[in-house]
Amino acid sequence: MKVTHAAYLKSALRLEDCPTDGRPEVAFCGRSNVGKSSLLNTLLGRKGMAKTSKTPGKTQTLNFFDVNQRLYLVDLPGYGFAKVSVSLKREWSAHMMRYLREREQLSLVVHLIDGRHKPSPLDHEMLDLLEEAERPTLIVATKFDKLKQSERKPNLTRIREDLGLDEAAVILPYSSMTQLGHKELWRFIEDSI
Repeated sequence: MKVTHAAYLKSALRLEDCPTDGRPEVAFCGRSNVGKSSLLNTLLGRKGMAKTSKTPGKTQTLNFFDVNQRLYLVDLPGYGFAKVSVSLKREWSAHMMRYLREREQLSLVVHLIDGRHKPSPLDHEMLDLLEEAERPTLIVATKFDKLKQSERKPNLTRIREDLGLDEAAVILPYSSMTQLGHKELWRFIEDSI
């Protein structure tokens, strides 16, 4: 997809605060600092649109980005390492789970996993939740530019085996730095809407 228009639309914490125009939505989830905001910025072709930070927990709401006045990309709060209170984490979690389970406009969830490491227990929990919610899900292995060429295939195999995925399941390698996987990810998004 060629992005001719990309703009931050709004942040929402509650489902009731989400856009009401019925456009399809593609949500991006993953642990804190997995590269969600960087990936979104490269997809949108706009540096700094989705706020990046070295401090985990920067994204604290559902952030909606309008693409070509045709669909929304949604940056979800990261799970795992945010340095915030337990009660705030619970509140984020409850609202995010409600969004993932109930949002009719949600066409695809892109689940980001750090391609350099074995999936965490929280990655497993998120995948279980998406399966339970019966949401179409694409797994994207981020930060692939940080791997040596000889490590790439074994790491994808390790992720596939650790998550218990069959050979038909797609795990898309991605790098925000080199744009590896960029066109393929847009193809999945277009197919989902």
